[in-house]
Amino acid sequence: MSARKLRVGMIGGGGPANFFGAPHRRGILMDNSAELTAGALRSNPEESKASARELFIPRGYGDWRSMIAGEAALPAGERIDYVTIVTPNDAHFGPAEAAARAGIGVLCEKPLTTTLEEARALRATVIANKTPFVTAYTYTGFPMVMLARELVRGGDIGAIRKVEAWYPQGWLATRLEADNQKQAAWRVDPSRAGGSGCGGDIGTHAYEFVLFVTGLAATKVSARLKTFVSGRALDDDFTVLAELTEGAIATITASQVTIGAQNDNGFRIIGTKGTLEWSITDHQTLKRFTGGQPLMLYRQGAEYGYFPGSIKPYLRLPSGHPEGFHEALGNLHRTLEWTIRARMGETAPAPFEHPGIDAGAAGMAFIEAAVASSAREGAWTAVPAI
Repeated sequence: MSARKLRVGMIGGGGPANFFGAPHRRGILMDNSAELTAGALRSNPEESKASARELFIPRGYGDWRSMIAGEAALPAGERIDYVTIVTPNDAHFGPAEAAARAGIGVLCEKPLTTTLEEARALRATVIANKTPFVTAYTYTGFPMVMLARELVRGGDIGAIRKVEAWYPQGWLATRLEADNQKQAAWRVDPSRAGGSGCGGDIGTHAYEFVLFVTGLAATKVSARLKTFVSGRALDDDFTVLAELTEGAIATITASQVTIGAQNDNGFRIIGTKGTLEWSITDHQTLKRFTGGQPLMLYRQGAEYGYFPGSIKPYLRLPSGHPEGFHEALGNLHRTLEWTIRARMGETAPAPFEHPGIDAGAAGMAFIEAAVASSAREGAWTAVPAI
């Protein structure tokens, strides 16, 4: 039995312009086994403390430095167990590294950092301090994506030949940043977003499907990053052909100018014995195609016997009751929680292997190679080691 709720801190996520803090808060509270105890929620110190009061977070801090230092100074029985970081990309590295050094677990939004150099430095700190760490690739928390991973890793569709992964959006088809739309403004600013706009923001999600489901990684890429909306410094469309380990290939595409698309992300895994397909537009179904056989549909539901023991603890509802984005994000928090509880000596389910620090760093290596390839008119470019 759990001795207590875990104590969680949040960095970023406050104020009306931040839309992603609320889903994380719901994910933390979803299973009544963790609670928000501390927060540094906004860049302005007074607004940060006020936001914590508005959200009934007991310990509000003016900035992340004072929060990490303040929590680390508390007795072990009072400080936070982990922190979730939901800031723009340029504010990931500092608090994540500080938390890791202080012995505080981390769930960090993606992309991990703005540069591969930062990602490598953070990875070294996390490894040295044995920090429990999850990179928030939320879609890997969907049970059907987890099931796809188990089927592929179990050899059900044979050796992988090709992966197709995609993530179109349409919300940046016009120049929203010119109207000071804050979510758009930082995503198209190289000083805050990093070397790629669309690629870093959602292309990394598409690439994570490759890493997470198949276990394969890009070894070299031929990329075309395109800026369709005049006046932008970063790409709003992202197309990559990749050679993968073990001889497979992948197409990884993302776009923020696809009018009508609403986070229509998904993947197709093509093997020697069959194909698996998943899309968020029908996220409770995983399709399996086998040559000469009828289409097989796996449907989500806690009572279905084909879910392995690695996934069953993550299912909350019986079939016919949809579990969606908030539950998927809650599953990443659940993985981090169970990892921490095991280290505390408590009995907890074995956590699923959701993306950690290596996946976060691999995403940055992929983006660096794609940016370099595009700058050379799509020339094949090796993906650097992490």
